[in-house]
Amino acid sequence: MAVRNSIIRCFLSRIPAALRYLPSQQNCHISFSSYSTKACSQLLKRKLPFCDERIVGLTSIGRISQSVYHTLASFRSRETLLAPVHSCWPSFVHLQIRDTHSSVDLSQPIFLSSEKHLNNTAIVDTQGSFSYADILHHSMCLAVEILGLHGAVQEMKLNGERIALLTDRDVTYVIGQYATWICNGISVPLCESHPPSEWEYFLKDAECSLLLVADTLAEKIILVAQAAGIKVKVISRKDFGTYEKNRWFQADHATNPRQVRKVFQERKQRWFDRMEEFVMKKSALIVYTSGTTGRPKGVVLTHGNLSAMVSGMIKNWEWTSNDAILHILPLHHVHGIANVLLTPLACGAACIMEPKFDAHRVWSLLTSPAVEHFDRSINLFMAVPTIYAKLIQYYDEHIVKSKAAIVSEFVRQTTSSKIRLMVSGSAALPQPIHERWAEITGHVLLERYGMTETGMILSNPLHGTRVPGAVGTPMPNVEVRISKPNIYSPLGYDIIAEGNSRHTVVTQGLEDDQGELLVRGPSVFKEYWKKPEATEESFTKDGWFKTGDTAKFSNGVYSIVGRTSVDVIKSGGYKISALHVEQKLLSHPEIVDVAVVGLADVTWGQKVAAVVVLKPGYTLELKDLREWAADHLPPYQIPTKLLCVDSIPRNVMGKVNKKELVTQLFPESASRKW
Repeated sequence: MAVRNSIIRCFLSRIPAALRYLPSQQNCHISFSSYSTKACSQLLKRKLPFCDERIVGLTSIGRISQSVYHTLASFRSRETLLAPVHSCWPSFVHLQIRDTHSSVDLSQPIFLSSEKHLNNTAIVDTQGSFSYADILHHSMCLAVEILGLHGAVQEMKLNGERIALLTDRDVTYVIGQYATWICNGISVPLCESHPPSEWEYFLKDAECSLLLVADTLAEKIILVAQAAGIKVKVISRKDFGTYEKNRWFQADHATNPRQVRKVFQERKQRWFDRMEEFVMKKSALIVYTSGTTGRPKGVVLTHGNLSAMVSGMIKNWEWTSNDAILHILPLHHVHGIANVLLTPLACGAACIMEPKFDAHRVWSLLTSPAVEHFDRSINLFMAVPTIYAKLIQYYDEHIVKSKAAIVSEFVRQTTSSKIRLMVSGSAALPQPIHERWAEITGHVLLERYGMTETGMILSNPLHGTRVPGAVGTPMPNVEVRISKPNIYSPLGYDIIAEGNSRHTVVTQGLEDDQGELLVRGPSVFKEYWKKPEATEESFTKDGWFKTGDTAKFSNGVYSIVGRTSVDVIKSGGYKISALHVEQKLLSHPEIVDVAVVGLADVTWGQKVAAVVVLKPGYTLELKDLREWAADHLPPYQIPTKLLCVDSIPRNVMGKVNKKELVTQLFPESASRKW
């Protein structure tokens, strides 16, 4: 003990010299992976009393055995500033230096970022809070159980098996997903509102070997999984309580440097301890998304894809470990997974998870000085336009009904001073919602654009003018093109505009043109699961992903004009395949023909409308159709408008011109623009 402390004292004595060269706005994070962390902390404070306020963290790091005298010092500066420290660095102490400002370590999976923020609060749900150390412990415990179910405890890894995940919106989701990744599994998140037929399709299509399901939802899906021959592991929020020893850290009893070195060298290598090129190319997630081809496609995202997505958002929107975001979005879409969950977890911030959207509850949380089970208030909020519309509706109908002037001023002052950023995405933001939200909260919503296959692509600026109806400029490490078809071009298209986060170049003579938006970058997905033809068709000859959205560039910003395909409906933040809905409706015993279209709607962006032809002598009401469809479609895909006609006009090829159909049958919607 005396020898160890003397070595640490020698090391600490050199730190002030390095700190003196750091700019005043920069900080130091020192961490000891040792059972003597408390002793190290006391020594540190005695040795560095003048700069104690410069030290922003003193915790244990878990990649190496707890009793390894491992010290991690991360300075927001050049490595040369640490020269005074290097001269006395013990041989068994490992130094790792990184630029920690507004970035994610792109060389490792996101769940390993938790090691940098062990004592920070990671997740707050309605039943309590969990630190990053808690998340790692419980994830590791569950990972060992998963390995046991696969007979792979000795190997300590799976071989990319797909593990479905169905939980409530609380800490069980994070633990289930992290446990899957620790095992080298691929997480397949499911949605609790989907009907059994959809669950069955996802489980079979992904060829899942295991279903992790919360005890609150097990009864609904367990028969579906068993019928498909899939193992089921029921997990309960109650299981994630207190513990004596953090299982994430590798246990050993080494007591001197020689034993420590031997244990470190002989420890079992985990799959994520290997080279970056191997680790980051591993598949991490399959998210199912609707397209124009009918059944949903599984979008395969690698650990590298997810890290690139998250890194871009942290940099562009200046995330820090001091942030706290409210999470009310679905956890089977990239918006809810990457933007609102993995991004805060990657930078040591806190995520406050609500089990469902409730307008009264959301307003209460956004205006409260502190959150239950948490010592800080929320300062970030991200949602889809539909949620903002519902919050505005609740505000107008309930909050300002009495004492309007006082309440209005309180809401505006609180949200404008306490919340630093509010973001809208997944669908176009109607101008009335944009303007009304600014009146209520003082916030001009930051509108951005992204896709399941790519993560965030374009964003209005965090600082600067946000143009209503536009989606800004490319995110960091994202390249975009606006293209128009040209069969005579070697690429198959002409370039109207091409840009990145720094600048955009427009082809001379094409300044006013619009075309399909193409994307390239490290966040672009790996493939569609088991659909090589669809994967190939979604890319150009030179490797750019085709978004299917029409875009234009003018006055320095990009705008999304609409979908290239009318068979994709965006409603409430969901992307819905009209063809998929049509296939389901055609199985109705009274329907002989159907066309599904999207109608403009200020709240939902678009609402799903069904134009149907019935068998002779039959009638069908919207209420009856919705009741029948509840067993065949997710709630957000069920039509909210029904029109029965004698026939649906088709061209000589048997195709329906849906733009003309909307104009003829729903003229009020065809002329409406938000």
